[in-house]
Amino acid sequence: MPPTDHHGSFLNRISIRRNQVTSVDVTHDQELEELELFQKHLSDRFLQLLPPPQLPATGEQQQENQTHSGDTPEPPPILSIAWFRKLLDVYLCCESEFKAVLIINRDASHFSKPPLDRLLPEYLDRTVKALDICNAVTHGIELVRHWERLAQIAVEALEQRPIVEGHVRRAKRALNTLLTSMTAEDKEQNVNVGKYAERMWSIGRRGAGGSVPPAVNHNRRISVSRSLSSSFTKSWSASKQIQAMSTNLIAPRGGDPTGLALPVYTMSSTLVFVMWTLVTAVPCSERVGPVTSIQLPRHLVWTHPMIGLQEKIGEEWKKKEKKATAGLLAEIQAIEKVAQSLVEFAEGFEFPVSVEKGDEVAAQVAELAGICRILEAGLGPLQLQVREVFRRMVRSRAEVLDVMDVVGKINTHVPC
Repeated sequence: MPPTDHHGSFLNRISIRRNQVTSVDVTHDQELEELELFQKHLSDRFLQLLPPPQLPATGEQQQENQTHSGDTPEPPPILSIAWFRKLLDVYLCCESEFKAVLIINRDASHFSKPPLDRLLPEYLDRTVKALDICNAVTHGIELVRHWERLAQIAVEALEQRPIVEGHVRRAKRALNTLLTSMTAEDKEQNVNVGKYAERMWSIGRRGAGGSVPPAVNHNRRISVSRSLSSSFTKSWSASKQIQAMSTNLIAPRGGDPTGLALPVYTMSSTLVFVMWTLVTAVPCSERVGPVTSIQLPRHLVWTHPMIGLQEKIGEEWKKKEKKATAGLLAEIQAIEKVAQSLVEFAEGFEFPVSVEKGDEVAAQVAELAGICRILEAGLGPLQLQVREVFRRMVRSRAEVLDVMDVVGKINTHVPC
């Protein structure tokens, strides 16, 4: 379930006067405290995504760990569907808090002054690129649904008793189709599945009121509308999109009169990291492995868990024996491994199946069935969360642009 946006409409909670002074007098110390809390909360949330350290323990320590394990639930396995749902939940919480830091009780005239006059447009441009990645990830999830259906066909065939040649042939056809799709070099079938997903995912066609919002004469808004309705071409690359989002992503060095350069950089880095992680795990438009890791400074506390997660994901990629991959999503890797083993069984099938071989196949089929259940239960909610991230970015971007437009009108106002 997507987290609730507790901040509501930010434009209803801010007031911009013509004298460019905020309605609430917030001291410099209070502002610093808000910024520190934002970074601390972000760090704490991402620390919860790190897998617990695997330390050698004595018998007494193991018993103590088991005793305390019931008090605090263990985090889901990294790169699993449950883990990605938690990751998106963390992002949505951080995004809401970022808007509060950026807008509420702030002097909006800072938006038109250095360095925010450069940093904010760059951040908003990154959100536009992230919208395309959300679309690609949604298409990729639909492709995983297709793989789950093929695996389910194999499960139903091999659950029959006794296992005869007809059942094995049916399972083998489904599994070969699944594995071929996973390791395909071309992008055609991803594009075809993406078109199907695009028809089902209506966010790009209908807003909350059932229609596309009216066009606004503003180049930055036009780019969003274009992103909502565009379809992917064969030349589109998720990794190149991530690289474009990382351009000019440089930590501020101080001398910021507004105090907001660091939180804008923090949220930009968080956005790029989340999109990078999704592209790494979910099959998108290319099968060339994870894109180059994001360069994050180590002197900031909130970057430590992100760097740790990047290293863990890099380790997972190194475990792959081939470059062509369907993504690092844990369930995809598990389904691929079991499918390959069952294909080997099908190719060497002889009737009747021995008891020992029958038990081995039954265990593998049961494992594949369990993976299918996880996919069936988790892909829908995950897709809804990606959709919620998409909507939140569109809404937040519009709110920030509204503030910038009002500030622009104030700055250009000529008194009578």
